[in-house]
Amino acid sequence: MSARERRAPRRRSATESLLSIVLVLEALLVFFLTLVVFALDALPPAAAFIGGGVLFLALLALGRVMRYEWAVWVGWLMQIVIILTGLLEPLMFGIGGIFVALWTYCFVTGRRLDKRNAALFPDDTIDTSTTDTKETS
Repeated sequence: MSARERRAPRRRSATESLLSIVLVLEALLVFFLTLVVFALDALPPAAAFIGGGVLFLALLALGRVMRYEWAVWVGWLMQIVIILTGLLEPLMFGIGGIFVALWTYCFVTGRRLDKRNAALFPDDTIDTSTTDTKETS
């Protein structure tokens, strides 16, 4: 496949984009939470960094596969995990609640935008009639 014949990138849905953003923000939150748990000696250092690292990587990986319906359900489960980090640092109950509200808002808004876009653009294909794909000599 030559450089000229490359496929166009896949178009992401609004829901996928918004939920991916929330997951990246939560990954950053987990990074800083890991440092706080380590500094407060809430867990042994190995457990804090391994657990925080696994959760951090899981959130980032989940953000990459958000196009699948199962990933959205796993995302809801991750929201529960974020709230449960409040068992290590009680302030996380409140912060986790804020992120659940943000996740819910992005989920509802993304679905609404996707429905609207499907109604406005039923074909949702790129019009190639105006682009010249042949080489001119």
